[in-house]
Amino acid sequence: MSERTPLIRVTAMPSDTNPYGGVFGGWLMSQMALGAGSLASRVGEGKAVVVSASDFGFPGAMAVGDELSVYGDLAETGNTSLTIAVEAIARTRNGEAETKVAQGIFKFVLLDDEDKPRPVRMAAQAALSAND
Repeated sequence: MSERTPLIRVTAMPSDTNPYGGVFGGWLMSQMALGAGSLASRVGEGKAVVVSASDFGFPGAMAVGDELSVYGDLAETGNTSLTIAVEAIARTRNGEAETKVAQGIFKFVLLDDEDKPRPVRMAAQAALSAND
């Protein structure tokens, strides 16, 4: 079992499948966006909205009932933006076997109380330095 702390953890349900019966990639991407958004808001100390998502890969598959854990790391800071690298790991429902099922990059812009871009605070810069 992973030593990292997931940003979110959720179980794939029958409603999360594609027409072929597999877990829908769009559902995986939405779970990853939720986890990345949580980290961006926490590190950015306020409102953070996704402005781009890229570099998705789906190296594995998960089944209904598997538990999805979403992990993320602050990869880069800009003047008003945070880039979060995300990895999604599935654990079999009845065991400990884990499979990397997706990865991607999300970019967020931090907003002030008037929904205008605001500068990244020093706490976010420090968090990025701590990851190095």
